Amino acid sequence: MRSLLFRIIGVFQIAGGLFGLVALIHRVLGAGGINAVIAVLGFLAFVFVMVAGVLLIAGDALGERLSFWAQLLQTPLLATPMISYAFNSGAFANLFLTLQSSPRAGFDWSIATHGWLLAFNGPSVSHIGVNLLALASVFILRFSR
Repeated sequence: MRSLLFRIIGVFQIAGGLFGLVALIHRVLGAGGINAVIAVLGFLAFVFVMVAGVLLIAGDALGERLSFWAQLLQTPLLATPMISYAFNSGAFANLFLTLQSSPRAGFDWSIATHGWLLAFNGPSVSHIGVNLLALASVFILRFSR
């Protein structure tokens, strides 16, 4: 069962990483200033996730450690007027809370997807959340022995 779960995590990391790389190429080449730096950071994040997935599927111990960190990077969701961060590679299941005068919980999910958001000007209504799929992957990678 451990091997199957690791392979599923690895496949999502490889596919999401590859699609993320392709999507960010035009942002890396066409952006300037701080946007170029943010696009390069996203590009590097997708490379990291993809390499971790390849090593995980190959059964390398380094792949388990790198995949743990790759999934940990995908766990938090933060959107504030000061800074916003979200990252997913392959799939997500986000549980989030909108922070306003009357807080509201929400859930969103997608398979075969990728996303990179790092911004210093966020929405006027803050959101915080967690990618439950990435969090489950963190626990599988850490505790399945």
